[in-house]
Amino acid sequence: MEELRFSLMEKAREGIETKQRFFEENASEMLNASLALARSFQRGRKMLVCGNGGSATDAQHVAVEFMHPITVGRKALPAICLNNDMAMITAVANDVSFADVFVRQIIALGKEGDALVALSTSGNSENLIHAFRTARKMKLITIGFAGGDGGKMAEAHVNGELDFCFTVPTSSIHRIQESHVALYHILWDMVHEFFQHKLLLEEEKLAADERR
Repeated sequence: MEELRFSLMEKAREGIETKQRFFEENASEMLNASLALARSFQRGRKMLVCGNGGSATDAQHVAVEFMHPITVGRKALPAICLNNDMAMITAVANDVSFADVFVRQIIALGKEGDALVALSTSGNSENLIHAFRTARKMKLITIGFAGGDGGKMAEAHVNGELDFCFTVPTSSIHRIQESHVALYHILWDMVHEFFQHKLLLEEEKLAADERR
C-alpha cells in the first residue's frame, strides 16, 4: 500500500507540474484566444465544438459550460457540440467519409465570425483537420487543443490554417486530458472577465472608426 500511495502521489505531482508548465508557456496566447472568443460572442456569434472519443465528451462539456454557466451573474453564451447529432454523424460517415463528419455541420451551421474549438489528445484527428480547413475558408476563429508534439494541428497552426493551437507537451493521455479540462474552464472564465473590460472588446471598432 505504501508503494501504491507513492505512485498515486507521483501521478498527482506529474499532473500539477504538467499543467503549470503548460499554462506558463501559453498564458499570453490563451489571453489572446479568450479575447477573440469574447469579441465573437459580443458580436452575437456562436461557438462550435467537436472532438473524438474522450475528447468528444470534453467537447460536450465545453458547450455546456458556455450555454449553462454555473456562476451567478454570468450570462449563457451560444455553443453547439457537433458530436451530439449522431444521425448526422453516421449519415455523413456512411455516405461520404468519417473525415467529413464535422465538415458538413460546419458548412450548415457556421457563419463568418463564429468560433470552432476542436480537441484531440494527439492533434492528428483527420476529421478535425478537415473541420479547421473548412472553418478557415468560412472565416471562423479556429482554436485547437492538442497534446504530445501537437501533430497535424501544430502543423496547421504553423501553416496559418489554425488561429490558435494549445499543445500539452507530454505523452500521457491522462495528463493531456486533465490540462485540456483546466484550459477550457479557464478560457470560459477569461471570456467573462473580458466582458467586464468593454474597452478591450471595442478596440477593433475604435480602430476601424479611426481609419475612417
